[in-house]
Amino acid sequence: MAKRTLKKFEEFTGLENSLEFPQEVKGKWKKELFKNDNPLTLELACGKAEYSLALAEMFPDRNFIAIDKKGNRMWRGAKTAVEKKLSNVLFLRIYIEDLMSYFDENEVEEIWITFPDPFPRKGKAKKRLTSPRFLKMYDQILTAPGQVHLKTDDKQLFDYTIEAIEAEKWNVNDSQQDIYGSSKMDPLLKIQTYYEKLHLEDGRKIYYLRFGR
Repeated sequence: MAKRTLKKFEEFTGLENSLEFPQEVKGKWKKELFKNDNPLTLELACGKAEYSLALAEMFPDRNFIAIDKKGNRMWRGAKTAVEKKLSNVLFLRIYIEDLMSYFDENEVEEIWITFPDPFPRKGKAKKRLTSPRFLKMYDQILTAPGQVHLKTDDKQLFDYTIEAIEAEKWNVNDSQQDIYGSSKMDPLLKIQTYYEKLHLEDGRKIYYLRFGR
């Protein structure tokens, strides 16, 4: 690990709003960690957590958890949250495939998946965060009617996700193949991640799905 990356990782682990593979937090996020009963939103594969930060500022009466496996990625988001005194956002370092070990049934109201690795090779389809095995996890931890949002620049992942959620009997509530081509753009979709800005510079379209039960 490069010295700069290691320094960020070490600083992340020492921040008051960061947790690494915590024990016995399942079912305790609202009452014990956030100390309120506000709705809970997760951002999966968050990177620098641009979405969690923006949403936490927009909705102070909601709780947000940014999740990724690399602490050095989340370092920037966690540090910014401390600097801005955002008490309604936490940063959780875990493997997303272990989500059920950290969240109880019906504990989460909303999930954002922003520009995840599309894993284009067919043999790695099960790693996609909208594959059936992940959808089953979301189904368990989400309240009814819970919502999942996907933003991606990858048409193949977008199409795959539609097929997967239809096969798993989820409802497609919104489907857009070019969010910036819309005359009435949802303010929530105007939040841009680091990768989204790069994709837009390359002239790529940004796809969006919202689905739930």
